[in-house]
Amino acid sequence: MIVVTGATGTVGSKVVAGLRERGESVRALVRDTAAVPAGWDEGVQPVAADFGDPASLDAALAGADVVYLLVAVDSEMAAHERNVIDAAVRTGRRPRIVLHGAAGLEHRPEGVRFVGAHVAGYDHLLASGLPWTVVAPNGFYQNFLGQAESVKAGQLAVPGGEGAVSYVDARDVADSAVRVLTTEGHEGRIYTLTGPAALTHGEIAAELGAVAGRTVDYLPVAPEAALTEMLKAGWDAWRAEGMVELYGLYAAGHAATVSADVEKLTGRPARSFADFAAEHSAAFH
Repeated sequence: MIVVTGATGTVGSKVVAGLRERGESVRALVRDTAAVPAGWDEGVQPVAADFGDPASLDAALAGADVVYLLVAVDSEMAAHERNVIDAAVRTGRRPRIVLHGAAGLEHRPEGVRFVGAHVAGYDHLLASGLPWTVVAPNGFYQNFLGQAESVKAGQLAVPGGEGAVSYVDARDVADSAVRVLTTEGHEGRIYTLTGPAALTHGEIAAELGAVAGRTVDYLPVAPEAALTEMLKAGWDAWRAEGMVELYGLYAAGHAATVSADVEKLTGRPARSFADFAAEHSAAFH
């Protein structure tokens, strides 16, 4: 039995779909079983669970052989990862935990709370004694779909400085995760999942402009201004501050590592940003 947490999110939903394509039975953790995606078939067992409720996690993980541990970005995300790991221990079955972390977590960067939360979860996983694997993706191409209106106006405005980032397609992350979940030989490994190249945000703006049919200028927003805009847009302070920290990591050039792990796991090259942009050109027109 493969248990997938975060089963309705950007990556989790694709992991569930990929597992079903391989004929695997999946138990999918959701907040509300009445709101499951329409595409799930009888091979997906939705189970209501709350990361903050240990009893619900015990029931959800009972009988698990492998767990894909993916939690949402939240001020309690480190605690949520710990709670799932503890529930896995309590099953007594020693399920393998595949932790969805963040690129570079093994280097323990300071001052980036999102990565720090995954480091805490990783440390707890090591201490648990359970068999483990980490898939550690960089930022997703799909995040730029949220910039579509700005791109249509001819501008990509983010606090990314001039640093290059090896962004990755979320579909490649999911395909890599499915491989790890369904095959042996991955215990004790950290897989860094990136695209095939590290691009500056200026280069990304140019790629988006090429598919949008207009010039798109990159505006490197100051961190303080970016934080103000996110708060105005209704972001909670913890998440907004964390995004500014993450972009600071990008701006400093600490997210530019390019890994071949996607190709090693899937048997094909990682998708390029240019191909992603072309595929989603309608969103940027």
